[in-house]
Amino acid sequence: MSPFLSTLFCLVPLPKPSLQASPSALVPLKKSVIIQCQGPPGVDLYRLEKLKPRSYEDQAVLSIPVMKESFAGQYRCSYQNGTLWSPPSDLLDLVATGVFSKPSLSAWPSSAVSPGRDVTLSCQAQYGFDRFALHKEGDPGPSKSPERWYQAEFPIITVTAAHSGTYRCYSFSSSSPYLWSHPSDPLELVVTGTSKNTVFSTESGSPTGPPHQHYTEGNLVRICLGAVILVLLVGILAEDWHSRKKLLVHRVRAVQRPLPPLPQTQKLHSQDRGQPNAHSHGCHH
Repeated sequence: MSPFLSTLFCLVPLPKPSLQASPSALVPLKKSVIIQCQGPPGVDLYRLEKLKPRSYEDQAVLSIPVMKESFAGQYRCSYQNGTLWSPPSDLLDLVATGVFSKPSLSAWPSSAVSPGRDVTLSCQAQYGFDRFALHKEGDPGPSKSPERWYQAEFPIITVTAAHSGTYRCYSFSSSSPYLWSHPSDPLELVVTGTSKNTVFSTESGSPTGPPHQHYTEGNLVRICLGAVILVLLVGILAEDWHSRKKLLVHRVRAVQRPLPPLPQTQKLHSQDRGQPNAHSHGCHH
């Protein structure tokens, strides 16, 4: 690293890296997982640590081909640029699942809930576990309950469409917080009444479903096309009228233009001077 960059790093604190597990931090036993530390470009050295028992690797990626109970725990990482070390990343909880038998998950009063109502998901273990976790598919991580023996409740207040989905729960012991049970059977939470209601006609009282909607959309399309054609015709007629008006104005101007004066003949010019012609002279004598 150049002296300039070293001086710059001394003046500006290094940002902390991020640490992620792929495909998930909840890893079934015997499955694979990859832990990766990500820092800014041009990092000199990465260090990946496991806190308990304390161990580390000077690398950015840790690949675990077969998950075991010994790999479960908390991880963090940092990096070095020159002589400076970055702050450590946020802690990553790597959990081994499938260590104990699965609990059961139920919904009260029902797994089909109307928007705005409340529902409680209850996770019950067969053995004396004191901690439980609820996970919804698609969420980044599970939500954990306070210490409860055998059973934990996860209330969902004022249900919305965002709460619908597939849920599973886990049970574990506070003495081994990174060794969890198998997941419960999935529970599908359905939020009812979120689809569009059927529209009824005020004249006939009969429901107007998708076919009527198609007819309405077709009529709107026809009306729009007719309006566009009408506007085009009005524009063409206006342009034609404007052109005809210009031609008429030119013709009027041509008629009203004064004519040039006629040239006077020699005969008239002689009479104006009072000179008699030859015929009048003969009659006089």
